[in-house]
Amino acid sequence: MKLQAIALSARVILGVWFVYSGGFKLFSSGLDRFTADIGNYKLVSPPWDAVAAYSVPWLELIAGGCLMLGILRRGAILTISGLVGVFTISVGWAWYQGLDISCGCHGGDAPIQYWSKAAEFAGYFILLAGLWWVENQASRNPTRVNADETLALVKDLK
Repeated sequence: MKLQAIALSARVILGVWFVYSGGFKLFSSGLDRFTADIGNYKLVSPPWDAVAAYSVPWLELIAGGCLMLGILRRGAILTISGLVGVFTISVGWAWYQGLDISCGCHGGDAPIQYWSKAAEFAGYFILLAGLWWVENQASRNPTRVNADETLALVKDLK
C-alpha cells in the first residue's frame, strides 16, 4: 500500500512537471523560440528542427497528463522515458561539442549547466524506472476480488 502511494505521488509530480514543460513551450515561450533552441544543438537542420519543436511539447503535455491522471500509464512512462532519453543524448552532444547554449526547456537564455542537467536526468530515469517496476509488479499480481467479497461490498453500500 505504501509503495502504491509513493508511486502515485511520483506519477503526479512527474506528470505535472511534463504538463507544465510542454504547456510552457506551447503557450508561453512559443514554438518559434523552441525551434531556435533545438537548432542550437546542431543535431538536426531545418525543417527537422521545426518538426521536433512542434511535436515534443504536445508529447510532453499528453504523456504528462496521462501519467498524472493514471491513464495509459505504461505508454506515458515509455513516452516520457523516450523524450528524456533523446534529450539526454542531445545535451550530451552539446556538452561534448562545448556548446554554450541555453537548454530550451523553459525559454530562458542562461547557458546549460551540464552537471546539474546530468543530475536532473538521473533523477528522471530513477523515477521512471521505479514507476515501470511498480507497473510491472501490479500487472503480475493483480488484486483478485472473488464474487462473495463483491456481493458483501454491494450489500454494505445499500
